[in-house]
Amino acid sequence: MADYNFDLFVIGVGSGGVRAARMCAQYGARVATAEEKYMGGTCVNVGCIPKKLLVYASHYHEDYGDARGYGWEMGQAEFNWPTLIKNKDKEITRLNQIYKGMLDQAGVTHFDGRARIIDAHHIQVGDQRVSTEKILIASGGNPTVQDIPGNEHLITSNDAFYLDALPKRILILGGGYIAVEFAGIFAGLGVETTLAYRGELFLRHFDDDVRSMVRDELEKKAIKLHFNSCVASIQKKPDGSFSATYEDGQQIETDLILAATGRLPAVADLGLEHVNVAMRDNGAIIVDEDFRTSEPNIFALGDVIDKIQLTPVAIKEAMCFASSQFLGVASKMDYENIATAVFCQPNIGTVGLTETEARSRFADIRIYLSRFRPLKHTLSGSNEQSLMKLIVDNQTDRVVGVHMVGSDAGEIIQGMAIAVKAGVTKAVFDSTVGIHPTAAEEFVTMREAVSAAG
Repeated sequence: MADYNFDLFVIGVGSGGVRAARMCAQYGARVATAEEKYMGGTCVNVGCIPKKLLVYASHYHEDYGDARGYGWEMGQAEFNWPTLIKNKDKEITRLNQIYKGMLDQAGVTHFDGRARIIDAHHIQVGDQRVSTEKILIASGGNPTVQDIPGNEHLITSNDAFYLDALPKRILILGGGYIAVEFAGIFAGLGVETTLAYRGELFLRHFDDDVRSMVRDELEKKAIKLHFNSCVASIQKKPDGSFSATYEDGQQIETDLILAATGRLPAVADLGLEHVNVAMRDNGAIIVDEDFRTSEPNIFALGDVIDKIQLTPVAIKEAMCFASSQFLGVASKMDYENIATAVFCQPNIGTVGLTETEARSRFADIRIYLSRFRPLKHTLSGSNEQSLMKLIVDNQTDRVVGVHMVGSDAGEIIQGMAIAVKAGVTKAVFDSTVGIHPTAAEEFVTMREAVSAAG
């Protein structure tokens, strides 16, 4: 056997890379990691965690308004963006240190800097070159911007977390969860917000009832939604503001433009041209069910393989990789029925099939759907609505999709995901006693189907 410096070298210390490095080290491997940006990757620094903190901040203005219906009298509330960003940065720094500490405690050797693959068994980081038996690429993804005139004036979601000040007006481009979440964030913080999407309705991979419900709720919050609208060019004006021109010639004036139009695998400048690693057209690294690339000793997982771009998915993939490669216990990733949440306002929580997917897969389905005003808003005065939906395969009575729009949807759907993963039937839902008064009890009290396959 060749004498290598390490058994495994992990490129990238996001959620998947850190978990893989830690677990492989605990299983006895000599592990090294490298990262040129920040500990914790996208999720910790410019993704899930800071975004959720900004969602909390943006929702307080509604909480203040709701409180009056419950007898709380308050003075004029004022929001201070620099305070939020300073406190957010402090929390992210704390998490960075925790991630570094986890690697240190596991005995992982860490290199600060850009890792480049020299050949199948050698990595260069700065002026250091090391050898390794196996390489794991967990470099994540990066936001993209449209190739249009004036795109140098666009910011991405990465930049949004570090703005010196809030704009008075913002135009958000895109129709995915990042675009929808940031629309809620900026609108909630008092920014005049417009969201432009090239399609007829955003969130195209979600259930249609969820999509239309979120559209209606965002419009209630004075977010301007421009569907079938694609920006063709951007021009900066003398006063520092911007003029965006749509393909149909319509123009919109704004102070900031955020591109949330997708993410691509971060594979640039990794040295992949030196090895036999096959990739798709978008740069996604192609792997088999063991996360092995076409180069036998090089593996990849997480956003860089572009399967399901979620932090818990990358972590689970890392656990499967570590178990199979260094524990000797074969473990395969199951991508079925993975729950997800969108922290728009109100939240989305979903697991399983959409109605469209279910109708294409099963001959006969039943749909249970409930829209209602949450108890909280009977006194708050808010006209916000919630939605809950169950999709059932009529032949087996199995619940194959659960969808929710409403407060704490992600928290509620997490429990539902366990049930769906276990193959729960509608009869089990019906036999379950609800917790009253809660929104979640609606899932076990829906008795009449609203539609069936036809």
